[in-house]
Amino acid sequence: MDHNEAMQFLKNLSKSGSIYGLSRMRHLMYYLGEPQSKLKFIHVAGTNGKGSVCAFLSQILSQCGYHTGCYFSPAPFGYREHFQINGIPISRDMLAAQVTRIVDAIESMKRIGQELPTLFEVETALAFSYFADMNCDFVVLETGMGGKEDATNIIATTMLEIFTPIAMDHTAVLGDTLSQIAEQKAGIFKYGVPAVSAVQAPEAEQVLKNTAFAKRCVLHFVDPCLFSDISYGLTQQTFSYGIWKDVKISMGGTYQVENAALALEAVVTLRSIGLDLPKDSVRKALALTKWQGRFTVLANQPLILLDGAHNLNGAKALARSIKQLCREKSCYMIFGMLQDKDYLQVSEILAPLATRIFTIQTPHNPRALSATVLADTVQKTNPSVEAVGTIPAAVERAISLASEEDLVLICGSLSFLEDARFAVYRALEQKGACHEPN
Repeated sequence: MDHNEAMQFLKNLSKSGSIYGLSRMRHLMYYLGEPQSKLKFIHVAGTNGKGSVCAFLSQILSQCGYHTGCYFSPAPFGYREHFQINGIPISRDMLAAQVTRIVDAIESMKRIGQELPTLFEVETALAFSYFADMNCDFVVLETGMGGKEDATNIIATTMLEIFTPIAMDHTAVLGDTLSQIAEQKAGIFKYGVPAVSAVQAPEAEQVLKNTAFAKRCVLHFVDPCLFSDISYGLTQQTFSYGIWKDVKISMGGTYQVENAALALEAVVTLRSIGLDLPKDSVRKALALTKWQGRFTVLANQPLILLDGAHNLNGAKALARSIKQLCREKSCYMIFGMLQDKDYLQVSEILAPLATRIFTIQTPHNPRALSATVLADTVQKTNPSVEAVGTIPAAVERAISLASEEDLVLICGSLSFLEDARFAVYRALEQKGACHEPN
């Protein structure tokens, strides 16, 4: 199987959708020889901030000399970015080889009538097999949905569990209260394994504390009282957190300061269990870390930002950052959502930020919400909205209206950010303007 055949196989699998539960994953891993048992994991669950925290931690471990795998989703700017070692995506040939191995395992499952795995389960198995073949020292592993019955929770060799902020998320599957959702996320706790958590809402905090107590796990939370000297910025921010003074990060968005502090709490715990993580290397890694698709600057005149804020908490975090960092700018917003997300609440938070809004429909996605339906929804909050046929047309409209001092904000679903970024670069090149290096 070559790379194109492998990608077609994965595309066909996507039609099966998502199914919660671990039975298929257990069978698949058996036929692959249990590669996950050869690895050591840092397991990350939560609602928002998982990708950023994974990026910080994988960069820290790599900078400290460890051969570090990182598996996360989604990967809006290239499929192979799902599977990285020391920041380098899996090669086309290696991806094809791993998919070929998984196809053989699935054929074995078919022969005895076992239920076949979903796309996410296959991707997770691919990550385990690849990282094991490449002899990774550690793997930073992001959950897909929830935790307890998530495909990633097949692992039994966790070194540290991390919880980013937990909010209402996938309620049809995980539960319709914050406590129920937190219980699912807390399912990644393993007996005696230490854990760290972001600041949580009281209901989620109590669930994590109860589960940690039952599993005999030491659990530390980020302490808001330890923050000081915070300086926010679009591309560089500084803060102090406890003993960590004048920490620099190169990711915008006020929420990234909190994500970086959670990564520092993880560093303290990993040190306590024997990892060599020199302070200078940790600081350098934090300053080097990038995470595309979260408050990403594409250009400066006008300021053009990408942010995949697609749920309530993500929208609130983005709104806080815009108000903090871009309060003097008129905002021209390009907005797209998926129909299974809470687009009404997200639009209620984001729409008031904008002078003008252009809604688009995410291309090549069966879950995409139509631009017209989204515009009708947005109009309830901000009447200055227009449904636009294509992403390039929306980008051209926004850039043509924005002055050099204004903001073009491209936000909503992560699934259209790659197309939007390409459209921005093309529009700027046609104007002879510059964009930020990526």
